[in-house]
Amino acid sequence: MGLNVEAAAATNIGLVRSNNQDSFGMDEDLGLYVVCDGMGGAAGGEIASQLAVETFLAIARQELQSGTHTADALHRAVAAANRAVTARAQWDTRFRGMGSTLVAARIFYNHLTIINVGDSRAYLIRNGDPTQLTQITMDHSVVAERVRSGLMTPDEAERSSLQSVITRAIGAEPDVHPDLYEVTLESTDTLLLASDGLTRSVPPQEIAATIANNPSSAACEQLIALANEHGGSDNITCIVITNA
Repeated sequence: MGLNVEAAAATNIGLVRSNNQDSFGMDEDLGLYVVCDGMGGAAGGEIASQLAVETFLAIARQELQSGTHTADALHRAVAAANRAVTARAQWDTRFRGMGSTLVAARIFYNHLTIINVGDSRAYLIRNGDPTQLTQITMDHSVVAERVRSGLMTPDEAERSSLQSVITRAIGAEPDVHPDLYEVTLESTDTLLLASDGLTRSVPPQEIAATIANNPSSAACEQLIALANEHGGSDNITCIVITNA
């Protein structure tokens, strides 16, 4: 998978929420893709996710075009998104407490760089094989951290009332601490970026099979349909990136 990739994205309000607080964006010329899932009362989450996406793309684009290394460019873009959301919440009291998750990717030839804050995820399907689905990112959430520390089993985490409680977010603190991952891609790999409205509703095996058996655009639409069939309890957003 190089720069010659095919990307498709889709978002849906789901069946329960009154508004869509997810946002996504991409710059295919630079191989940049981002998904954000907002949180906050009234329109706060929607504002936070849109602002995070717009700021992330603008700063990442600026940094990459000036020759900044990808990892540094993504870190600076996340920091800028955090400052933008924090500043907006400070001067507009309607949006106090708003924030957003963020998961973003940059593909440059066969090199994939992923950065994330919160519980929106990146998955890789190796060689188009649905049995080789790997979650690249680690969730920054209460239940995920308890599972990693051995205080909770994966089954307990799935049933926990704390599933939606995240421990890191864009806009939550003056300084943000994203995780960064780097992967060498193979020509038949497929990348998924998604909000938790998809990943919490649809089992990984169904996600992998849907992506492996469909082109990018159809895969996005079918993933959203699956999430709604499983209850549609949250907003649903995904970006699927395959070799063109």
